[in-house]
Amino acid sequence: MPRTRAIPRQSLPDVITNDLRERILSGEMAEGETIRQEALAEDYDVSRMPIREALKRLDAEGLVQLTNNRGASVTSHSLSEIGEIFDLRVLLEVDLFRRSIPRMIETDFVECERLLDAMETSYDAYDVGRWGSLNYEYHKALYAAAGRGLTNEILKRVNLQSDRYVRMHLSVMEQREPAKKDHRQLLSLARAGRVEDACDLLTKHIQRTKDQLLDMVTATRNAE
Repeated sequence: MPRTRAIPRQSLPDVITNDLRERILSGEMAEGETIRQEALAEDYDVSRMPIREALKRLDAEGLVQLTNNRGASVTSHSLSEIGEIFDLRVLLEVDLFRRSIPRMIETDFVECERLLDAMETSYDAYDVGRWGSLNYEYHKALYAAAGRGLTNEILKRVNLQSDRYVRMHLSVMEQREPAKKDHRQLLSLARAGRVEDACDLLTKHIQRTKDQLLDMVTATRNAE
């Protein structure tokens, strides 16, 4: 394994931010883990300046916590905060889905099918790194016809917080098959124009993820 992580030299803060974000979302950098700028600078073979900039960006995204005296650490959410993340998803996504379904046209359904196929391929290949982003892109495509730009911007930030938990839910808890079934059914109900049935399933889909994750995280933290 190489001592340093080779990266392109252009736009160093962008590249380092993206790589650190993925390391956090994948669980390689664990919740609460102390982040040492000197070690990261050596890891990426760069000065501390792009490291500091990358950490500032991740702090703004809520994935890293920067403090004046204690440096930086990977954000660790309380059980209440994890629950709140998924409660926000229900509030935002169900409203978007309800507005979107009556406006969806064939190109929307085709794009959803494309993303659904890519997601299922990633499940079969156990490509954990793709799960979070594809899950978000699929749900985003379901809601695109709503035309609610501001709501989608808020949802994007919420999704960034839920991404690592979605990956955990799919991998650690072996929930890929139920996710496949739900995602297919959401699209089928949307195609049929069954707005309330689709929104009811979406609510249950997100709520089940929340409940199972809270049980798992609680058990894990109690065992530590």
